[in-house]
Amino acid sequence: MALSAAGAGAVSGCGSEKEANPQTEPAAQRARQVASAWDGSPAAATWRAGYHPVEQAVQLPRGGLHNKTDERAYQTQNFVLRGDLPATGPKDGRVAWASGKSLTQPLMAADTAYQALAQARIDGPHLTVTGAKLGTMTLATTRGPAKIPAWLFTLQGYASPLKRAAVSPSSTPQSPIKPAHDLPDSQLAPLGRLVQLAEDGRSLTVIAYHGACDDGPAVKVLETGGSVVLSASIKNPDESNCTAQKGEEPVTVELDSPLGDRVLLDAYTGGPVVYREAPGRN
Repeated sequence: MALSAAGAGAVSGCGSEKEANPQTEPAAQRARQVASAWDGSPAAATWRAGYHPVEQAVQLPRGGLHNKTDERAYQTQNFVLRGDLPATGPKDGRVAWASGKSLTQPLMAADTAYQALAQARIDGPHLTVTGAKLGTMTLATTRGPAKIPAWLFTLQGYASPLKRAAVSPSSTPQSPIKPAHDLPDSQLAPLGRLVQLAEDGRSLTVIAYHGACDDGPAVKVLETGGSVVLSASIKNPDESNCTAQKGEEPVTVELDSPLGDRVLLDAYTGGPVVYREAPGRN
């Protein structure tokens, strides 16, 4: 994993815990309640049957972008269309896993996929799109690699296309347990998004929130046979009238077993921690 942060914790066994930082009993009890509510539940079955990517929806041309100028254009989402995009296409697309299982998802129009790429209209370096066609790409998901429909955008000056997923993730099922609102941030705090899952599934990086005047976030892990529950907290929260802005921090946690098809859960919200790309990048 490229990202790491202080405050990572790990837990071993089915419902057992080994902690790098102490965790108060109420927070540990909450994590067990969340795992118990999800394990074997209809919500967990719905989650496992869905399409939930854990990788960026865009794949660059083979070999990457040519230079820093093009990289800047991509990062700022500055694209220019100099051609026609397909106006029609299939209504649905097939997501297929190596296991032989598949799922039908609504297909995103070429123009919608392009707009997700080209969100900037600014002066400066840009990438020129000259056309698009429907194809496929392979994307990492919570169920392993999947072959999914993708729009293949032709870029001026590039021999291979830029690929953008043409299907959106499945809806997140309603949690069988309500959020926890009765514990202070020093014991339990909400998490942000999942930003990276290691290829072997044994470590993952999430965004954790904290105040500007405390000692940062800590994330604990509870592993069971059906779920992995993350419990975030804030170390030494500042009780004074600190007016500095709150921040977010990537925290990497290690698992004793690969995540596999277990549901990754936030102890605070009681719901899944889903993969999201950084704001402004699709």
